[in-house]
Amino acid sequence: MKKHWILLSPLLFLSQIVSACEGGCQSGYWAIFSPVGPIAEAEKNLILTAFALMLLVVIPVIIMTFAFAWHYRASNTKATYAPKWDNSHAIEITVWVIPAIIVLILSVIVWRTTHALTPEKPLVSAVKPIEVEVVALDWKWLFIYPEQGVATVNELVLPVGTPINFKITSDTVMNSFFIPRLGGQIYAMAGMQNQLHLMANKEGVYQGRATQINGDGFSGMHFETKVTNSGEFDAWVQKSKTANVSLNRERLKELEQPTKNVAPMYFSQVEPQFFNAILQKYAPNNANCDPSGAPLPVKH
Repeated sequence: MKKHWILLSPLLFLSQIVSACEGGCQSGYWAIFSPVGPIAEAEKNLILTAFALMLLVVIPVIIMTFAFAWHYRASNTKATYAPKWDNSHAIEITVWVIPAIIVLILSVIVWRTTHALTPEKPLVSAVKPIEVEVVALDWKWLFIYPEQGVATVNELVLPVGTPINFKITSDTVMNSFFIPRLGGQIYAMAGMQNQLHLMANKEGVYQGRATQINGDGFSGMHFETKVTNSGEFDAWVQKSKTANVSLNRERLKELEQPTKNVAPMYFSQVEPQFFNAILQKYAPNNANCDPSGAPLPVKH
């Protein structure tokens, strides 16, 4: 019975993988195999292509390992015993040339896709992009829509089929911003701005997360990415404007306090240049500025 379980365990493992992906791969890192945007689709294809190319080496090695073990077993008296054989040019060429070709092919593919999928590269689309400014906090995400004049905490709403230009920074320690089904994991660091361009091709609710362990509230530092049509997005913006809560330097001081599992929050107004103020307050020449970037009073 124990032997049967040993033989069946790989099949059970594969069945769990298939079941997870048949369920839509909605959460966790399996979500990258269920993309809903062009960047995530390209990244999935790159992963599968690289995996398939590497299997060209792995599968024959596995097969030959079992085949050689079976052929040269002690009970097989017909197997040739050649203790003085030590070299084969054919084998040497095979084990070096084939992997070298695979590495060369992978290098070309990775080089091309690295330049094609670089986070700073805007997406080509006839639709006007929307800008979203992202700030990592302890332990929550702040999303600012400068063109719409609203902001949210732990809720990201995007119109379907529209390129999104993300500007990303941190108001605390280093973090990493990731929406698996849209693609493009990228770091958020204080005093630095990273760019990321994504687009969703399908309406739905997709999980966003922090992927850099950074403290007690890390496990709850996730958010919902709601992709809607343009009409619903405009309605959401107008609804957010009725929140009657402003995002300013006083509110930022409250948001900077470490909190866990924060429910979505909405801000109807955003202080001008708010994202840039957070970005600049960590600059070396801005040591005498408050969170908004305004000079502090000189102490005598």
